Amino acid sequence: MLGGNTRKAVAAYRAVNGLPAGDELDEQLWESLSQDTKSPIQTYELTAEDIEGPYFPDLPDDYAELAELDQIGYHNVTEMLAERFHMDEDLLKALNPDADFEKAGTEITVVAPGGAPEGEVTRILVDKAKGELRAYAGDAEEPVFVAPASIGSDDTPSPSGNVEVVAVVKDPTYTYNPEVNFKQGDNKEKMELPAGPNGPVGNVWIDLSKPTYGIHGTALPNLVSKSESHGCVRLTNWDVGRLAELVKAKDTKVEFVD
Repeated sequence: MLGGNTRKAVAAYRAVNGLPAGDELDEQLWESLSQDTKSPIQTYELTAEDIEGPYFPDLPDDYAELAELDQIGYHNVTEMLAERFHMDEDLLKALNPDADFEKAGTEITVVAPGGAPEGEVTRILVDKAKGELRAYAGDAEEPVFVAPASIGSDDTPSPSGNVEVVAVVKDPTYTYNPEVNFKQGDNKEKMELPAGPNGPVGNVWIDLSKPTYGIHGTALPNLVSKSESHGCVRLTNWDVGRLAELVKAKDTKVEFVD
């Protein structure tokens, strides 16, 4: 499924593995990929806990209504499984057209996410033009981690220049303040929204030294790098979760480039 984010992944793979620059699938790329004999898919058996949830099929859009909930969880089991295995929900369903996702013991085909990158990230480059985040360890010229990203908009642009990682917060709540951030719907009052993967900042918040800005997850992974953000750097929940394991507060620098 050769879309824009797949081409970004191909370009990143080529760079990391010393192949000629580009985002095309050619003989050299396939030869390099074929050295890894592990399967890109695996089988998973649904558990009773998977089925049970809790799930929230009717999450409201309005922040005032979300603020009244205990958590902003997944809509359903397929959304949860798709994020767990780093894949699009529609792809999960396409790979399992006859699967009963409401029955424990059902075997399904899922993506094999592979291992997390290793090393401590000391530098992050946020490329606004490409819609991409690249993370580097030490003085290495090639990144150890690359991810598509939604980065700001004309109305709420991302910062420019250099900042640093201040803190990493997992399962963050979200403080909405229309006087500082953006205005959502008719909400004019400051409020705190509960944590959850479908909250405004997803499962992880990486706080940056410029106030109100961070790197965070999203409730809509299919729109990452294909839509604008409210100024922050938005990754899929699984990508920001992996990045959070690699950065270190006060030691990881972040550079925004146009």
